[in-house]
Amino acid sequence: MTGGPAFGQADLTNCERELIHLAGQIQPHGALLTLDGPAARIVQASANAAALLGVAPERLLDRPLAQLGGDLAARVAALAPQLTADDPQPLRCQCGDGRRFDGLLHRAPGGLLVLELEPADGLPAGVAVVDLETAELTDHLGRAVQRFSGSATIGTLADAVVRSLRDLTGYDRVMVYKFDPDGHGKIIAEARDPRLDTLLGHHYPATDIPQRARELYLRNRVRVLVDVNAEAAALLPRVVPGHGSELDMSMCHLRSMSPLHLQYLRNMGVTATLVVSLVREGQLWGLIACHHYSPRNLRYPLRAATDLLAEVISTRVAAIENYAHAQVAIQVRRLEQRLIEATSTEGDWRLALFRNPRTLLQPLEATGAALFYEGEVLSTGEAPSTPQLRALMQWIDGQVPADGLFSCSSVGMAHPELAALTPTASGVVAVKLSADRPDYLMWFRTEQLLSVTWAGDPAKSVVGTDPSELSPRRSFAAWSEIVRGTATPWTGGELALARAIGLALVDIIVQVNAVRLLIAEHQLAQVRATVAGSKEAVAVIAHGPRLLFANEALLGLARLPRERLTDIDALASRLRPSENARRLFAGLLSDGQSWRGEMALGLGSGGELPVGVRAEVVPARDGSILGVILMFEDLTETRRAAQARAHLEASLTAAGPGRPEARGGAPREADALFGAILANASLAAMDIADGHAVPSVAPLLEELEASTRRAAALYARICAAADGP
Repeated sequence: MTGGPAFGQADLTNCERELIHLAGQIQPHGALLTLDGPAARIVQASANAAALLGVAPERLLDRPLAQLGGDLAARVAALAPQLTADDPQPLRCQCGDGRRFDGLLHRAPGGLLVLELEPADGLPAGVAVVDLETAELTDHLGRAVQRFSGSATIGTLADAVVRSLRDLTGYDRVMVYKFDPDGHGKIIAEARDPRLDTLLGHHYPATDIPQRARELYLRNRVRVLVDVNAEAAALLPRVVPGHGSELDMSMCHLRSMSPLHLQYLRNMGVTATLVVSLVREGQLWGLIACHHYSPRNLRYPLRAATDLLAEVISTRVAAIENYAHAQVAIQVRRLEQRLIEATSTEGDWRLALFRNPRTLLQPLEATGAALFYEGEVLSTGEAPSTPQLRALMQWIDGQVPADGLFSCSSVGMAHPELAALTPTASGVVAVKLSADRPDYLMWFRTEQLLSVTWAGDPAKSVVGTDPSELSPRRSFAAWSEIVRGTATPWTGGELALARAIGLALVDIIVQVNAVRLLIAEHQLAQVRATVAGSKEAVAVIAHGPRLLFANEALLGLARLPRERLTDIDALASRLRPSENARRLFAGLLSDGQSWRGEMALGLGSGGELPVGVRAEVVPARDGSILGVILMFEDLTETRRAAQARAHLEASLTAAGPGRPEARGGAPREADALFGAILANASLAAMDIADGHAVPSVAPLLEELEASTRRAAALYARICAAADGP
């Protein structure tokens, strides 16, 4: 994070690059000391040190921390060996004059220690400080975790979040702010004082939160602004002696916020804020933003509690979004069966695909769809005319990436010649269905047109260059201008679903072509080329029984030359156990029941490969059996996911030694809370593991394990901080 205007020197044209991590000043309700070397020599002190620590900054510099007396130096020395850059450690201490402090200590670049101290008593006049007893805090957390675990959709989860956080912290307004793929934000849930106007549903441009700020939100998950009007305390000196650079304040809780952001809050009438990051798979999914209209601060246990809840929320978001993938996978399997049946009974699967448009449109929240297959076009919902669709297909076919998935939220801007499509197909997602033909399944979205009712004079100007005019009204106007002529952007989850549906349809097309091979052998050459070129491992058994066909993908999976896979017995011999495979093949052709299960595939080079086997019985119109389509799937990743889940379950079981009762004397409510946290993680694990549409479940389970461990550590700190000296 180098380069850009210095802190406080940015304007609306370059705020994206403002060096906010080099603020050089702090919020004045606390003090900051920068320490260097084994003796914890003070090399920087905040200008308010005299008021809070009883010693002027110039008398602290180049002196050991021990000069402040009390147990401060000893507490810092005990924590120093275990410090990391991105995990500040809490401490409670006392100076020689009897002043008590709550502190945070972390290691900054260059080996420096950064010590932040907030008075435990004698707080600034007019600042409300939220503090809860341990029993009350754990009760709040337990009820919140139960609410979150019971939420089945992102909407209900977000509503539970804002209610729980407002109950816990008492802020006047609590919002969940979700980012779209382009970085623009939308408030999807809100709990507020009834005297305040609502901001629910409002949109804001990505520029409202510069990229540097987003990077810091990923590292420093909880940020508190106590008083927007308080005068900041500078670090003295600004450049760290002996290091030749300013202090990197990325992980400083007391760091001052950008003057542009403070002006934005003043224009809204907001005095104090709490912002908590929601992180999903290493990316900033959204924020919990809390506003208060008078000065307000939170004790460390409450800040750690909000951080803990954010981890629980993130695991629930992952579970809900992954479960949505699993539900779509179920819909795809049902669609697959309908298309196979339609091919056998009606001769054409394409009509069955569009027979229930809702099944096709709803998973992606699309307003229209079109299928391009073998030179023909079918459409449903709000879609362009056929000539417009063909023009769109030709444009997409010229730039679709190698993975076969194309997306765009503004076709008219990306290709002005297609601007006429904006009303019905401003946004498009296309998945390619064939390697050698321009066959596509596409989804469309209409242009997003939003109106927002604002409090106050609707004629008031909202566009200008003066930072003093920054406000939600102005931000919405900027967002509206940015998104004009565009559709609501496709989310990463929606693109993953499109890919999954497209791959499933490719799978279906392979099966359908295999059915056509059985129905009309005079088309064998054409159909054989289609099946042979598929990436899906397929074998076709005709009634007889005889092995009618095995494609190259199956031979590659088994690592066998074609001459060694010539008949039914050769195929059964490659499956483990072979006798079960022989009985399965005979039973499929006799009782006509399709089958799915797992076997092992013997490899030509030795060893075995776990595979999923799908055997689809193909009936003829008269009810007899034409044959069976066998499809094989490599289950290596699935087994890896199962191992990851088992490891997670073992990890959750092993979490017992860290539970609060190990400390002795902990209230039973704490045990219940800890159990609720583990129960939430276990529930999320089940939802994630069931989401077979995701390319790989194992990384998600590993991330869940790390998140749960972090939540448990945070909870232990809350209890330790509450029990303090």
